[in-house]
Amino acid sequence: MNYIELGGGITSVTLCCPARYATINPTIAPEKLGTALDFLRKIFRNWRSLAFTRSWAALILALLATVSAAQGPENERPIPILTGSAGFFTNVNGGQAQLVPEMNPVILLPLGDRWLIESRGEFKGEFERPEGGGPYGGKVEKELDYLQVDFIANPLVTVTAGRFLAPFGIYNERLYPIWIRSLQQVPLIFPIGTGSSDGVMLRGGFPVSPKVNLNYAAYFSTLSTVNKFESDRTAGGRFGFFLPGPRIEAGVSWQKLLQEDRTNAFGFHLAWQPALLPLNLRSEYARSNLGSGYWIECAYRLSQLPFWSKAMRRTEVVARAQQLFAEHISENEAEVYGLPDVNTRQGDFGLNYFLRDGLKATASYGRRFSSDGNSNIWTVGIAYRFVFPLGRLGAK
Repeated sequence: MNYIELGGGITSVTLCCPARYATINPTIAPEKLGTALDFLRKIFRNWRSLAFTRSWAALILALLATVSAAQGPENERPIPILTGSAGFFTNVNGGQAQLVPEMNPVILLPLGDRWLIESRGEFKGEFERPEGGGPYGGKVEKELDYLQVDFIANPLVTVTAGRFLAPFGIYNERLYPIWIRSLQQVPLIFPIGTGSSDGVMLRGGFPVSPKVNLNYAAYFSTLSTVNKFESDRTAGGRFGFFLPGPRIEAGVSWQKLLQEDRTNAFGFHLAWQPALLPLNLRSEYARSNLGSGYWIECAYRLSQLPFWSKAMRRTEVVARAQQLFAEHISENEAEVYGLPDVNTRQGDFGLNYFLRDGLKATASYGRRFSSDGNSNIWTVGIAYRFVFPLGRLGAK
């Protein structure tokens, strides 16, 4: 009994005879042998032709896949983007109501694969009723938070030049935008060491092991009195580490004033996002000649509650405790820097409801305690994040 087996691929044909039938018919008639050989030759030619065709098809598909990959996300031409946030808030501080509309546009302009120009402006109104009554009125503050050029030298270093946010702590760079903040009131110690700088900065990060990542930033800022580009002559930096397993980040910051009384500012920050809970725990400590203090903030998304799941997963509760210890700072200096001039304690509780991605309603209540008198702080409002591409995607 003879049979044909196609083995190992489409190009091989094997004629096999089972061993247990080898002695039944050891000879084959010549005419039958010739017919069998002709049949095998036709099969081999057909399979060889098919293999050739399939080889060309595979080559064409590979070329198409290469072209498709070349036009994939990693090879698309980057385009400019207009993004940022807008919001409207009502603050009631010690019984005095204030209307605060705010817009923070951000422009991102990529130049090739390694260069990026980015800028953020701030337009903020503070409208109050006059003491004698009447309509709300006030001023609109216009600021240029940063206007910088970034060059990605390699995966470990990015060089920045221009006007940038001073890398002191984490709130100034990461949490300040109104659509990111869990509480709209900034911490009491926020003015210490933060703000904008005009100069150059090196920053980056790298893994030192599978369990530890390091990040750093070092900068120098020059003295500038140009309108909207004001800055002090300073030098400083930030150094931190991140543990991917427990999802903990901690770091230290330092800033040296290179003018006037040449004072120092120091800071420490900590952030934790546990893997098993929808929780954000953040904290900062800062100290300078202007004062010292700390804040601890906890934001918890209610997505794990077993009831009203659709509404709960959109709801976030926030609590913050903070304290500031005033140094020898005058009332005028405190007003310039936006700091209390006496020792102050404050507790805040807030609620955020995310209507959809990038749009949230927010409300909070705070109680401030100081020797100047205790007061209540209420805030309610809405914040929106927008993104508009300023060009068309396309291959490089």
